[in-house]
Amino acid sequence: MDDISFDDFLKVDVRTGRVIRAEPFPEARKPAIKLWIDFGDDIGVRKTSAQLTVHYTPEGLIGRQVMAVVNFPARQIGPFMSEVLVLGVPDENGAVVLVAPDHETPAGGRMH
Repeated sequence: MDDISFDDFLKVDVRTGRVIRAEPFPEARKPAIKLWIDFGDDIGVRKTSAQLTVHYTPEGLIGRQVMAVVNFPARQIGPFMSEVLVLGVPDENGAVVLVAPDHETPAGGRMH
C-alpha cells in the first residue's frame, strides 16, 4: 500500500447526496443501476452508474443518502455519462455495499 499525504487526501472531494432517481442499466457489461443524486444547491444533481444489483433495487435506492467523489472527471460508461463515483465496499462475496452516513446530513456535506 502506498502512502499519500494529507494534502493528497484533501484533494478528493467526497460529499453526501440523496438518490432522487434510479433505473436499471441493461446496456452495461455487468449488471448495474443508473443513479441521479442530488448534492444540494452548490453541486446540483449528478448522475452515475454502479454495480449495486445484488443488494439494491432501483426503487429501494430512491431517497437514500450516499457518499460519492464529486471531483473526478466524467466518464463514459456505454451510452451513459457517469459524473461522480459512488462509494461502496465489497461484502464477503464481493458484492458492493454502499457507504453512507448513519444519521441524516445536509445534501452536499463534505467528508472531513
